[in-house]
Amino acid sequence: MKASFSYKQPELREQTEKELQSNVKKLERFLKRFAPDLVQLHGAFGRIPHKNSFALSLNLSLPTGTLHATGEADDVHGSVRAAFAEVISQLKKHMGKLRKDYEWKRKRERRSASLDESPAS
Repeated sequence: MKASFSYKQPELREQTEKELQSNVKKLERFLKRFAPDLVQLHGAFGRIPHKNSFALSLNLSLPTGTLHATGEADDVHGSVRAAFAEVISQLKKHMGKLRKDYEWKRKRERRSASLDESPAS
């Protein structure tokens, strides 16, 4: 996987490098199905001055589609965790659609009305 991150404030780079690497490794576990050279991750950090918070927007380009996620929190590490959690949940849903899980979902057994009624005692 090719990963690149851009920073609007360069001082954010030192604060986030370790957190980003651990989350990228976690994301790579879900991407074993895809060819590594076809998967691209791009992230952009920024500070929201009027809210006094940080935001990370992620774009994950796959051969089968593109996923977008945004994480916003009061601290840098919280925004990284929120953005990666959102992109991982979207990736799980996307992989389920590719596997056609909706066709394999087991139907619930319908109970007839006569079984629901018990005799009066």
